Amino acid sequence: MVWRWLDHWLNVDLGIDLGTANSLVYVRGEGIVLVAPSVVAVKKPEGEVLAVGNDAKEMIGKTPENIVAIRPLRDGVIADFDITEKMLKYFIGKVVKRKGLLAPRARAVIGVPSGITEVERRAVVDAAYKSGCKEVELISEPMAAAIGADLPIDEPIGNMIADIGGGTTEVAVISLGGIVVQESIRVAGDEMDSAIVSYIKKHHDMEISLKASEIVKIQIGSAAPVFDEEKKMLIRGYNIVKRLPGELEISSDEVRRALNPPVEAIIGAILRTLERTPPDLSEDIVSKGIVLTGGGSLLRGLDIRVREATGVPVSVSDDPLTTVVKGTGKYVEFKYRNQR
Repeated sequence: MVWRWLDHWLNVDLGIDLGTANSLVYVRGEGIVLVAPSVVAVKKPEGEVLAVGNDAKEMIGKTPENIVAIRPLRDGVIADFDITEKMLKYFIGKVVKRKGLLAPRARAVIGVPSGITEVERRAVVDAAYKSGCKEVELISEPMAAAIGADLPIDEPIGNMIADIGGGTTEVAVISLGGIVVQESIRVAGDEMDSAIVSYIKKHHDMEISLKASEIVKIQIGSAAPVFDEEKKMLIRGYNIVKRLPGELEISSDEVRRALNPPVEAIIGAILRTLERTPPDLSEDIVSKGIVLTGGGSLLRGLDIRVREATGVPVSVSDDPLTTVVKGTGKYVEFKYRNQR
């Protein structure tokens, strides 16, 4: 009993969704304890960390020359190793500090895109070890999402999931505890934001920030005509013709047109996955449908567009922003249940 008690306090078991846009941490026995933007503000040239998470995100585009707000992950993978390490260390430190020990042993299961290379996988593992983890295991995001969505992945049934995150869209068909067919594309929520920026610049000669485009996407964005009447929104930016700050009223119809290229790319990944799915599993998908998850699945009408393109039922998981981290958490609970 004493050794079990010591192990409980000397180890903290984590499930981590290390996302392009947001990072989430699940602690075994407690649930989700941290949700924060994957952003770090550092002071140049020394690289001193000034802020992480929400505070750092507020600094994007507003810093003086000697401070830079960085998103160290791009398209679901590490773009800046040193900053990712500092960010992970900060998040893990916030979580394990509650144990009241100076150096608890963190054991982590981290969700990663299924399409990343071995070098990219190694970078995630190395960053986790250097952040203080003593044991690290990676799990593919579509598998974690399927577990988090409570799909019966261990049964001989075809389960299809599309996880649309910030940097990548992960599509997979899962049966008997393994991925049968999968597709990973680096088009997701961030690409949607960029598409709105590009559209407004091209058609209205105005530059807006990615933060502003994300707000537009959330408030009046859609993948299909879902509003009873056209919505409009006033946005502010920089008029590149007048070379002055300006404002513009944009309609939901225009935003839908702007979002169409990334939406079509996501639908294309889903269709290619269905084309490669064995017939017996295809029968299951026709009856059970496709589950959408991840922040990108919250785009209004995306489920409608996918259903029209595939001809099969489509649903959005409960609380899609946390599905992957819940899956890593459930895996952690199972992995270490007999080690306490």
